[in-house]
Amino acid sequence: MPPPATRYTLTAIALHWLLALALVGIFGAGLYMTGLPFSPAKLKLINWHKWAGITILTLSALRLAWRLTHRPPPLPAPVLAAMPAWQRVAHHGTHHLMYLLFFAVPLIGWAYSSAAGFPIVLFGVLPLPDLLPADKALAEAVKPWHGAAAFALAALVLLHVAAALKHHFIDRDGLLLRMRPGR
Repeated sequence: MPPPATRYTLTAIALHWLLALALVGIFGAGLYMTGLPFSPAKLKLINWHKWAGITILTLSALRLAWRLTHRPPPLPAPVLAAMPAWQRVAHHGTHHLMYLLFFAVPLIGWAYSSAAGFPIVLFGVLPLPDLLPADKALAEAVKPWHGAAAFALAALVLLHVAAALKHHFIDRDGLLLRMRPGR
């Protein structure tokens, strides 16, 4: 039997970094557009934000499908031996919560858009079905959940990045290199 892989597959690496860049971009755009006054420019940004959200939802589904069919490399034995139990729990919990929010944030946004009576027309050509009937009161109830979930995801991403940097610069255990693009 061959030894277990020490790096993620190229597909897993590509999906990881593509999703990471998309999340940073959409979060920044979301923060920016919420502060704009109502205008054609804001409406255009809102549509781009919706398109990016659906793209992130699709990337998340692809990433999850890949993850379920391609086992990730195990944590190296020296890393596991040096990692306290609480860090292992935090490692797995953070990853599980991020995956949950990869789906929840765009789905809540889609539900909000539907309830607000503003359908999503992907790239201006493909109308998507509404997830909820148009109902202004329901839209106002759903709207804060989209923002709260997005901020929770951003916090988890920051925690994930901080842990990766800690492993790389403080522990110097090579863990970050498993997800580094290139060879």
